[in-house]
Amino acid sequence: SPWKPVLLLLSPPAFSTTCARCAKDRRLRAKRAISERQLTRYFVDQRKVRVVGGQGGGGGRSFYSEPRKVFGGPDGGNGGDGGHVIFKADQQTKSLSSVFPFYQGFHGERGGSKNCYGANGAHVYVKVPLGTLVKEDGRVVADLTQHGEEYVAAYGGAGGKGNRFFLSNENRAPTFFTPGEPGQERLLHLELKTTAHAGLVGFPNAGKSSLLRAISRAKPAVAAYPFTTLNPHVGIVHYQDYEQVAVADIPGLIKGAHQNRGLGVAFLKHIERCRFLLYVVDLSVPQPWVQLQDLRYELEAYEEGLSERPCVVIGNKVDLAESRINLPLLRERVAERVIAVSALTGDNLEELLLHLRELYDTYVKTERSRGQSPVKW
Repeated sequence: SPWKPVLLLLSPPAFSTTCARCAKDRRLRAKRAISERQLTRYFVDQRKVRVVGGQGGGGGRSFYSEPRKVFGGPDGGNGGDGGHVIFKADQQTKSLSSVFPFYQGFHGERGGSKNCYGANGAHVYVKVPLGTLVKEDGRVVADLTQHGEEYVAAYGGAGGKGNRFFLSNENRAPTFFTPGEPGQERLLHLELKTTAHAGLVGFPNAGKSSLLRAISRAKPAVAAYPFTTLNPHVGIVHYQDYEQVAVADIPGLIKGAHQNRGLGVAFLKHIERCRFLLYVVDLSVPQPWVQLQDLRYELEAYEEGLSERPCVVIGNKVDLAESRINLPLLRERVAERVIAVSALTGDNLEELLLHLRELYDTYVKTERSRGQSPVKW
């Protein structure tokens, strides 16, 4: 027969769904774990932001016309207003790293015919952490300390007037209209002051980061060299009655910090918002009470009355032999309560947590007696 069978060779599939080795893995790829070093880069406490309000929509220019009513008169509506740029304090936001350097509100729509007004532009909300200061030309214009508090950073422009607005007895057929106004433009400087209940204050290598790791789930970097902590970290201490106390690890201070030496004033400002202070001194160094005197001097030189806030002295590294010798000498020279702990071994951390709760309860009672609501986490 003239017809001959033709053998068709089909190419094999790119992968097999029956073989376990060749089956295509359709599972979602897991996110790469971020190291602690990389996590510290994401904390931002200063940001310059240029905000521009939305432009208002132009007015409409039209005349009403229908069968048997050709000259119905002007019916151009007004344009919509531009949207604002609003800073809103959010309790879940902890850093200014999510704030972009530029924001602009949405523009308003143009006015339509039949006296239809244009829609207003939507507002742009920017979430900022609690304790954010908004400055313009070095002057504080807003202080966002409460959850949900808002500040209009840039107002949107007003919408233009349609030709219907200019109808008068002298001009029965106006043809002109006004365009929308441009939005407000400002260059603002955002500055974050950590709003924590307690602040760990001490010299470099005093063990503040190790202590915060021991009493909370925070993971600040810990190393054997000074100035390991370059950014403040906030750890939450949980209690059985579901109360949460926020403890901030302030970077180490040195002599002359109020004169912007070392890390300087950039991190002294974070201590302003702390309700009570936890002075951390290294008991293994000679004369640890000198460290406490220097710390109080730096705080008082930066802001008068800052060193007089409720506090407790924490003597760290009590597991060392030199610390056992200096501990009774420190208690003789210090009027405040001294709690000796070891962040490395966990010795006497229960006493510290109980006293921390006492300071927190005193702060809550004081705020409620003044008719103010205490800061909750």
